[in-house]
Amino acid sequence: MRIHFMIVRRVPDAPSPVLAQTYRILKERNHDVSASIAEDEVRLLTGLEPEHDLYVLKSHTELSLSLAGLLHARGARILNPYAACAATQNKYIATRMLADAGVPTPRTWVMGHAAAFADVLARRPLIVKPYMGHRGAGVRVVRDVAGLAAAAASAGTPVLVQEHVPGPGEDLKVYVVGDDVFAVRKPFSETSFTVPGRPVPVDPEVREIALRAGRALGLGLYGLDVIESPDGPVVVDANYFPGYKGVPDAGARIADYIDAQARAGGLALAA
Repeated sequence: MRIHFMIVRRVPDAPSPVLAQTYRILKERNHDVSASIAEDEVRLLTGLEPEHDLYVLKSHTELSLSLAGLLHARGARILNPYAACAATQNKYIATRMLADAGVPTPRTWVMGHAAAFADVLARRPLIVKPYMGHRGAGVRVVRDVAGLAAAAASAGTPVLVQEHVPGPGEDLKVYVVGDDVFAVRKPFSETSFTVPGRPVPVDPEVREIALRAGRALGLGLYGLDVIESPDGPVVVDANYFPGYKGVPDAGARIADYIDAQARAGGLALAA
């Protein structure tokens, strides 16, 4: 099968060990594996047609997501499905879908005028996030109306506002491959996505929440950011095909999943 990965330019600019292992195993199983970075290519829009049996969307950039949408419209098979990726990338949609499925999420508002949050900010700090953000970029803790207005203005895009959920000082990063759930702990920062966390056992409640979230969003390869609050785990973000840093033998597990999905898709596209 021809499997093409739509990947993102890494920061720092170095090959991903997880993807390298995934590619190697898939090639050993006689798949034709290729990859591209959308921002590095020049493509004629009217000539964009499916050329591979399965596309794997790893990049979270708006360009990659748009190209995946075009390929989907032309009949391409995409893992995770394009509609699921588009919904997950939009934090308004994803947060509501998770909440509707009974996944514990913070109270969340669509950003209006900052002054409207004065009463809420008098009781607790809030979190501001770009609605299409990823890798923690632009996430801010605000404690007053002026801070909220400044954070929203600096985002440059629509934002959502969430209540600040108290936790132990570290995020629980939950990674899912099919029905297998893994977890690592690490402090949150705008660069924390570049470093692995410490693998930890997965609590049964967290596992059930993670699988429920995947069913709600329609994803098979995904990650969740979880705050272990005094009232229990709370999902504060979701991502399709995260980095899986800190997950033992992650590349092999991902390769197994992609291999099974590729073979389940039936006949390859005509050459």
